Amino acid sequence: MNPQISRNVADFGMDTITLAGPLEAKLQAVRAAGFTQIMLAARDIVGHPGGMDVAVQAVRDSGLRVTGFQVLRDFEGLSGHLHSYKVEIAKQMVLMAHALGAKVLLACSSTSQHATGDVDAIARDLRKLAMLAIPYGIRVAFEGLSWGRHINEYHQSWDVVQRADCPNLGIGIDSYHIVATQTPLDALDDIDPAKIYLVQLADFMWNEVRTAQERMETARHFRVFPGEGVHSAELTALVLKLDALGYRGDYSFEVFNDDYQQLPLPFVARRAWDSAVWLAEGVLRRSVPLPGQMRLRRS
Repeated sequence: MNPQISRNVADFGMDTITLAGPLEAKLQAVRAAGFTQIMLAARDIVGHPGGMDVAVQAVRDSGLRVTGFQVLRDFEGLSGHLHSYKVEIAKQMVLMAHALGAKVLLACSSTSQHATGDVDAIARDLRKLAMLAIPYGIRVAFEGLSWGRHINEYHQSWDVVQRADCPNLGIGIDSYHIVATQTPLDALDDIDPAKIYLVQLADFMWNEVRTAQERMETARHFRVFPGEGVHSAELTALVLKLDALGYRGDYSFEVFNDDYQQLPLPFVARRAWDSAVWLAEGVLRRSVPLPGQMRLRRS
């Protein structure tokens, strides 16, 4: 492995949701491919046959830095007993993130029909969530799902984060949602890059997704790594835009793919590594082949 390339891709990591099998095997495959960081899903930790303590130790023993921990869903905009219930869930998510050494907890915008669209109420809830995380040194990245009930684009996420005005509350950006909804990148100019806590990258294989239901199905089953789909131009524009704005945080490949769940872990992790090299060297430094050439080389 070229050490210069390894240094250049240090900001890119994989997500455990892409890989099948036990946690230890996932961590080993990711490390062997060349990555130095991993985004962890709660189900990998609580579903470990040895229990949470064994899972946490496996992560520590892997030597991989934890990009972040996901995902808290449907937190904001609730009231009464529903709000109280979600607060208890959030407390546990924060504790798990802390145990894993994760500095970022990802929270996705609510899809619940019980959630209010009152932006001030949403901001209050997000402030409360962030305050729960402060004692543990954890930042909360709020991401707008493209099928979110009230918050479904990144500029809306940024609006409520600004209203919440909490030092450890920022936004998460997911390229899939931006590309799937064809959201313009212009509003990124209004966002403080220091408040972008995480960028998740993925592509998909068809030109457009026409409905919210199709967006959900594609997002949950048919994503591919950057450079493998048909939206390389849009992904390139996003990464270059973020870089020009001064974003210097982590990129994680959030690739939900049913096919990859049936394939050997080293094969999938290597595809992710090729994607990271293309982004770090080809997009940000212009020194390796474009995605179409990558696909030809693999075939």
